Formats: sequence, C-alpha cells, structure tokens
Amino acid sequence: MNTLTKTQVSHALSEFATNSKGLRLQPERLLEATSGCLDREALDALAGQSIINPRQFDRRTVIALSQLAAVLERRNVEIDKPLDGKIAITAFFEPSTRTRLSFESAVQRLDGKVLSVPDGQVTGIAKGESLADIGEMFNTYGDVVIMRHPDTQSIDEIRRNLQRPLINAGNGSGHHPTQALTDWYALLKWRPELCFEDCPEDQQVHLGIIGTPGSMRAVKSFLRLALMFTGAVKRITLISEMADPVGLDLTEPIDQSPIPIDITNDARKVLPELDVVYVNSIAFLGDSYRNLDSRYKLDLSCQFKRDAVIMHPLARNSELSESLDDTHHNLYFAQAAGAVFARQALLISVLDRLNRIGGISK
Repeated sequence: MNTLTKTQVSHALSEFATNSKGLRLQPERLLEATSGCLDREALDALAGQSIINPRQFDRRTVIALSQLAAVLERRNVEIDKPLDGKIAITAFFEPSTRTRLSFESAVQRLDGKVLSVPDGQVTGIAKGESLADIGEMFNTYGDVVIMRHPDTQSIDEIRRNLQRPLINAGNGSGHHPTQALTDWYALLKWRPELCFEDCPEDQQVHLGIIGTPGSMRAVKSFLRLALMFTGAVKRITLISEMADPVGLDLTEPIDQSPIPIDITNDARKVLPELDVVYVNSIAFLGDSYRNLDSRYKLDLSCQFKRDAVIMHPLARNSELSESLDDTHHNLYFAQAAGAVFARQALLISVLDRLNRIGGISK
C-alpha cells in the first residue's frame, strides 16, 4: 500500500469533474474513507494486461482503480505527463460518443497521443481485410488498442496477431468492462462504505437492474462486478420482461454468489425498495438493437426511495425521462463525468506508468 498525505492529496488541486444537473460526487470522500491508501500491488498486477472481461477484476482491483481515479480527479496530474511517449489506438467499428471520447480525453490529458479509427468503414475492413491482419498492423502503430466492435467474437479474432494490450470497449452482446469500472467508481464515490467488507448494515444497498443482462453488455458487466461486493450489496433484483434474463455468462457466478437475487417484471412494485436503480435502454440482439418496453420507463411519477439514485450508462431513450435530471435521484450525469478518470486509472496501470505520478511512487 502507498499512503498519500493530506498535502499530497490536496496538491495542485484541479476542479472536480462537473455535471450540469443531478448529484455531484466528491472524490476526496472515497480517499478519506480508505485512509488515502493506494493498493500498488493490485494496480501493478495490471501492467501489460489486456482487459477483455469484467471477471478479470476482483473487488480489490475495482477499489484500487477507483482510488487511483479519485486521485486523478482530485489532483492536477497532467503536469506529471504520465503517458508521455505512449500512443493509444482507439478503433471503433461501432458508433460511440462517450466511450471513445472519454478514452481519447483520458489519454490526451495525460500527455499521451491518440490514433483514432472513428468508423470501421474507413479501414481495410471495407475491402475485406480481417481483424487478425489489422491487429498485426496495430503492433507497430501503438502501445495499447482500445476497440469496440458489433461482433461478440471480434476480440478473439484481433488477438490472433495483436501483441499489444487490448482494452475491450464493447463487443456485441459480450462485455463492457470499463463501463462497469466507471459505474462502480461512481457508486464508491457516492457511498464509500461500499468498499468495506464489513459495510455497516444501514449503508448496504439493494440494487435494482432494469434490463436483460444476457443481451445488454453494460448491464451484464455491471452485474458481474456487483456480485463481487458481498457484504455491501444486500440484494439484487433483476427487472426484465424476459423470464430468464441472465444469460450463460452469468449463470455460474450468480449460482455461486451469496447475494440474494430476485427476478420480476413489475418495475413499479419493486422501485420503492431499491437504493440503486440501474437502467439501460438497448439490448443487442444478433445484428440489431432493441429498446426496453415502455412499461419500464422511469419518470417523476415513479415512487422511488427517498435517497435512491438512478444510474444509466447512456445514451438514453424514452426509458429515462428528462424530468428526473434536476432531481437528487440523478446519478447518471455524475457517473458519466467520472469516466475519464476511471479510464485514466486503468490506462496508467496497464501501461505501467504509476511511477510517473508524483506522490505515489514505490
């Protein structure tokens, strides 16, 4: 562990990431709750690793990355230029706004450089080139590859030849591990007590997830991490129009988890019991997307618990009304605002540049 002094934590303060509406989260609350300690062993273990599936994380790693993200959000670490000399390739073969731009912002704010593929049709894919061959080329062009692709099997194909670390930014109905990391960074800032294995009972949360984890990669990845927080998550309720919304990837970890898990199709009935409501609008089915049924729309008419918060990976559709934006239930804008710092923490760790940041060297 590396312990940061209060002076180091407050050194060269930068403005917090701000969101225009809803709750604003204070990163120093997370640092104070964990005594300003950074788990260097957990962070160093990520050096050179590809990040493909959220099961690669454990609770310790999620907390360690969240602590580092809080340091990055609280301090002006740009002056250390931790990614100087590194090139990140953002290869997006599927449309993206927040994920691509937050990754590119994360790299450039740390003085790294970006080679961007914002549309797969501008690559050799349009000529029939394979992802495996593109991966071979990427070995020469950059130091880390961040890829989104509509094909769930795309990760396996590009890794046939790719030797650089690969960060999965969404693969079809597969996984979205950095979205889940962003989600849990927001939750741990909102309620730092969730870090503790002996989380006080009155701080434990009942999570409600509206969607279909089996076909919603962001929901699937969020749930996968939630299962790691035993003692902090007291119950999970899946709210879905499908009788079996889980999918094969989650069947075993759910069966092995001590956290009680319920499934219901009645959102209005269970909403008053939930501390956290996680909703997503888009399910990836084969080669197309499907939105949630109108029965699951959240708006001001819903009976939320007084201090309940709503999360959404965005982009949203009609399932999340703008009427909730100005309420204290809105955690989704703050959730999005923290994405740059969560992804910075991961990139710094994967590229083994922690020693470039003043105050947390070995």
